[in-house]
Amino acid sequence: MKKFTLISGLALSLLASSSLFAAEQTLRIGIEAAYPPFASKNDKGEIVGFDYDIGNALCAQMKVKCQWNEVEFDGLIPSLKVKKIDAALSSMTITDDRKKSVDFTHKYYFTSSRFVMKKGAVIDDQYESLKGKTIGVQRSTTTDRYATEVLEPKGVKIARYSNNEEIYMDLASGRVDAIFADTIPLDDFLSMPRGADYAFVGPELKDPKYVGEGAGIAVKKGNTELVTQLNNAIDAIRANGEYQKIQSKYFKTDIYGD
Repeated sequence: MKKFTLISGLALSLLASSSLFAAEQTLRIGIEAAYPPFASKNDKGEIVGFDYDIGNALCAQMKVKCQWNEVEFDGLIPSLKVKKIDAALSSMTITDDRKKSVDFTHKYYFTSSRFVMKKGAVIDDQYESLKGKTIGVQRSTTTDRYATEVLEPKGVKIARYSNNEEIYMDLASGRVDAIFADTIPLDDFLSMPRGADYAFVGPELKDPKYVGEGAGIAVKKGNTELVTQLNNAIDAIRANGEYQKIQSKYFKTDIYGD
């Protein structure tokens, strides 16, 4: 009887803890706010963008409070490892290499990678025309990895930056000849006045080895409970229409993919 009472008390305690988790927990989310249209700062210095809105929708679905922490992209995984943040929601591509360091949710969108150069430029499939030219990539991204493994051995010079905004400035000044990045933010860049003189060039990179399974939310290795909660929340906002509502604010097409 005492054992039954003890077990019953423990069950009630765990249930209460679960309710407390749902009602009061703060989810510390790391984000790089220099990657429009996914995350950037408005004139008031507030974070805006698809990633930010998706994160807030997920927190609302999970009934937890979002605490946003700005972190440079290459600092997100280290921040997870030392528990400065609970999750990284910053357009991070799910790759086998990153899975060695962190756990991921399933994807919340998918994008390929492409080059952008001055209108009229041409890139052949083997990248021979890029030999001696300087290509800007964001440090610690899948495009950085592709540049290191495929482009550099062909004689292409690689300039690595903290974020795409820095590359856009150097592209305009002529310090780099092209930018190689994810297609969706580049499409946003080309739609703006500052991108009027540029265009997509060359082949579209869709190789799963480099573009992975899509963008997912990263959490500390072993935190399967949080992965499950986030996956359930992603599925829920896609089912109830909230995902599509947010997506339509930033994109004309479905970016979730197959």
